[in-house]
Amino acid sequence: MRSERSAFTGYAENPLDRLGGERDSAERVAELRASPSARTLVVAGDVPLLRNTGKGLDAFFDFDEVPSVGTVRETVFLGVDARGPVFGTLIDALEPETVQGRGELAAIDLRSLAVQGLLDAATLGIYAEGKSLLDWHRRHGFCARCGSRTEPGAGGWRRECAGCGTQHFPRTDPVAIMLVVKGDRCILGRQARFAPGVYSCLAGFIEPGETMEDAVRRELFEESGVRAGKVRYLASQPWPFPSSLMIGCIAETLDEELRVDHDELEDCRWFTREDVRGMLAGDHPDGLACPPPIAIAHHLLRAWAIDRETP
Repeated sequence: MRSERSAFTGYAENPLDRLGGERDSAERVAELRASPSARTLVVAGDVPLLRNTGKGLDAFFDFDEVPSVGTVRETVFLGVDARGPVFGTLIDALEPETVQGRGELAAIDLRSLAVQGLLDAATLGIYAEGKSLLDWHRRHGFCARCGSRTEPGAGGWRRECAGCGTQHFPRTDPVAIMLVVKGDRCILGRQARFAPGVYSCLAGFIEPGETMEDAVRRELFEESGVRAGKVRYLASQPWPFPSSLMIGCIAETLDEELRVDHDELEDCRWFTREDVRGMLAGDHPDGLACPPPIAIAHHLLRAWAIDRETP
């Protein structure tokens, strides 16, 4: 059992042993795939495909079921759990009417699966791994060095260029997400795409040659015009849209006047600890809200407002 704060974020639970020391062997991967207990997730384009059993949704397919669903483009090895080997399979995107015409299938985006609680936490974590890896294969069919076509290797954990011999590996993009506080107040912002009344922590990609702490300070200043001093790590979260790692921090402001970049944010303002508690509880007097528990922002806000974490 894991007790760190990261363990309670969405997509963080993943029971698979990824067998990193064995997947370089094509023979071993083939043996795992041939196992009677092997099963696979299916992603159609970039949308998870599930089986509607009549009693709920099942994320896993037998390999012999997949060709009847769609054209297979890629299969990757994800790991082994107590039931057996688990793979991920990419098929061509399906038209909505195709899915609707087959009552045993359901195509539901990964965010909705998490927010609506349609899959258990462990399966969501496996899906985060599989969708991120398959999306990388979908986007990296050619060598960035010489332009030749690449082929998958190591069970899908690299791509190999026959033209120049370069090996390419899946990437994860680090994102700094920060709760910025001063005493009993914090800064939250919202983008126009957010649901009405929802405010969240500020965030941005960590740039090359930049520490996590300096990324927090830079993003905060660029978006809100406020400078930060002390920065402390609190938790992280895999975020498979398409493949990021959210690195959650709490930071202390050095000043208070906001100079908001409205090209980045629709609104940005100070909130009290009492405001945040109301947003977390869903009873804020102005109807304001924060992200749901699947998002690391929710847990950063809870860490400060409820657990009284400080920078």
